Amino acid sequence: MNLDFKIKNLLLICLIFLGVFNQYYSQAQVQPDFKTGADQPELYLPLLKNKTIGIVTNQTGLMSDKNHLVDFLVKNKINIKAIFAPEHGFRGDADAGAKVKNGVDVKTGLPIVSLYGNNKKPKPEQLKGIDIVLFDIQDVGVRFYTYISTLTYLMEAGAENNVEIMVLDRPNPHDGYTDGPVLRKKWASFVGMHEVPVVYGLTIGEYGKMVNGEKWLKNGVQAKYTLIPMKNYHKKQRYPILDKPSPNLPNDKAINLYPSLCFFEGTQVSVGRGTDIPFQVYGSPWTEKLPYEFTPKPSYGAKDPFLNGKLCHGENLSKYPKDLRELNLEWVIKAYQNYKNPQLDFFLKNLWFDTLSGTDEFRKQIIAGKTIPEIKASWKKDLADFEKIRTRYVVYEN
Repeated sequence: MNLDFKIKNLLLICLIFLGVFNQYYSQAQVQPDFKTGADQPELYLPLLKNKTIGIVTNQTGLMSDKNHLVDFLVKNKINIKAIFAPEHGFRGDADAGAKVKNGVDVKTGLPIVSLYGNNKKPKPEQLKGIDIVLFDIQDVGVRFYTYISTLTYLMEAGAENNVEIMVLDRPNPHDGYTDGPVLRKKWASFVGMHEVPVVYGLTIGEYGKMVNGEKWLKNGVQAKYTLIPMKNYHKKQRYPILDKPSPNLPNDKAINLYPSLCFFEGTQVSVGRGTDIPFQVYGSPWTEKLPYEFTPKPSYGAKDPFLNGKLCHGENLSKYPKDLRELNLEWVIKAYQNYKNPQLDFFLKNLWFDTLSGTDEFRKQIIAGKTIPEIKASWKKDLADFEKIRTRYVVYEN
């Protein structure tokens, strides 16, 4: 082997290493001048002056100094009439699906109006006298995560009652890609209101623009919609989240696995609610061949977890090394194949799996033994059609 050849090989190895390093570095580093919408009060405080405000937020409505936006607005003498709380409540400590009660914020004395349970859409009397409703919530960029549905109902009520909606934008931890089945209208619900894929590749501010622009609100109404965009945000970069968006998404790993594991909520398989690692584990008493064991027990954010007190066999994904930029279907298919009587009762009888999927096709493909490439190929046309809509509302670069 001559010297020139060795040098060329060494240079090639160095270039490969630098490429991998730069890719990692660009994903891991947040630009020092990155700012959320909330962290740019110079853009929105002048618009709120001499107005009566409502605010939809929860524990994630934090500024970079960890102060809550509500406290900041009160300090700046903004006239807030009411706080509207989404699923999990204003402080974010209610179980998924639990009824959230109206109340009063102890710190500020402001009334809290629940936008969950029987009152998902603000009533005219709740918006009376309000000029602008601010929306500031950390979303996770997945169709069945209900904050985009809360925003939709808010925009609809705003349009009907001549109230402006102002969204302070935040990062999407599943931005920069789209994946999953696109919802069919027949399966529309609070965990999927629009014909979009499971992962739709838009920030919540961009999503609101799409809902408004495509006239997806009831009767085609359009809200007066103001977006306070982030500064120096890039869709394929990942950003630290200041507080967990809900009790059972406690960390970045759970958020990353969430779109792939949430399908289990429509099956007889637990996703670890009632453990220390929710949405980082899956298992059931009827998948005995799988290696990891856990027993769900009542805990913070899961007062009566699914399969409470039952020994479950499954997999622990809390150390899963990949940063997923696509849905991983391996786990739900593996669980189905290892389930004792899969065709009898793997899927819940209420077919919640279809509601989460937005279609019955995915369930039927699993039962039929379709491969992962075959299932993903069946999504391609719908994803391509959605991409034509999505690109019209993108604000930020990749």
